[in-house]
Amino acid sequence: MSKKAIVTGATGQDGSYLIELLLSKNYEVIGLKRRTSTSTLERIKHIDSENLKIEEFEISDSGSVYSAVERHKPDEIYNLAAQSHVKTSFDQPNYTFQANTIGVINFLEGIRRFSPDTKFYQASTSEMFGKSVSRNKVSAWGEEKWETYQDENTVFQPQSPYAAAKLASHHMVRNYREGYGIFGACGILFNHESERRGENFVTRKITKWIAGFVSWSESISLDGENDYTFGEDSIYKGRDEFPKLRLGNVDAYRDWGHASDYVNAMWLMLQQEEPEDYVIATGETYSVREFLDKAFQYVGISNYEDFFVIDPEFYRPSEVEYLKGRPDKAESELNWQREVSFTDLVHRMVESDINGEEKTERVAQKVRFIP
Repeated sequence: MSKKAIVTGATGQDGSYLIELLLSKNYEVIGLKRRTSTSTLERIKHIDSENLKIEEFEISDSGSVYSAVERHKPDEIYNLAAQSHVKTSFDQPNYTFQANTIGVINFLEGIRRFSPDTKFYQASTSEMFGKSVSRNKVSAWGEEKWETYQDENTVFQPQSPYAAAKLASHHMVRNYREGYGIFGACGILFNHESERRGENFVTRKITKWIAGFVSWSESISLDGENDYTFGEDSIYKGRDEFPKLRLGNVDAYRDWGHASDYVNAMWLMLQQEEPEDYVIATGETYSVREFLDKAFQYVGISNYEDFFVIDPEFYRPSEVEYLKGRPDKAESELNWQREVSFTDLVHRMVESDINGEEKTERVAQKVRFIP
């Protein structure tokens, strides 16, 4: 008999990959999406399955959540819905708390009241660690040094409304697990990107800009002249102008993996005998500068620093400078391994956006020549 799962945030990056995974395992999937006046099905419109049903709901409304849980009584619920942009959370702290904390309580109460055998996955975040790190002395090449990382035992020190709201949810899952015996597991996910990442996140902002720049550059013919000149805010090729990429803190370090690897860890957590919380990460950390370097080198540009400017507008009021997960527990207990390397992640994202720009340009050309 096939299992039934509810996936919230169904139209987001993680939701789309998770739905694909569950359908491949013969699940019946109910994807829940927020009510909006415009279509938001871009990431899942390619999925053609009778086992997928998309429904609208409002996560901060208890009645909406209770109704979904009571009607479907699923085997598993994966809560991926959230206001997930850290910078935005400083501007919209109340909404962030409603979506990221109250919504989780609604699901936990719905399970407790109407479907106590349902297993619940909560998407926690590495941002909960903030400036906190753990240290371990290691030996390398005959020398001892301190390794700095975050794992399940690292103290939480959130530095944003987003992280604080996620931490409250993290603790609520533990409370319901210990107080009511609900199977609730939290995945403390470090940065996970992909070709489906939202364009307001720094990685996708970079790769999308590069794709646009490549398309612009190739569209300009200067009789063999390929040199650029650089102004304060723009790049010039002949008389044509392209605005520079604008970024915030490019010296922040993050542990970046591919979202398709991380949704597999989510599923594995709910297949265990007992609920546990797990750090899901690659165990590597790279700065935004290093991401920039790899992305620009992929299109043959070595002097990436000439192509962007620092804009204070994109700094957070409180910055988190260093995140590096230690996924030992997930690797040993879940037998989970990431498959996509950092380099492959960057290359996939750039390539996908370049192909998207080419497709857009072909469509534009067709439209342009319609009489």
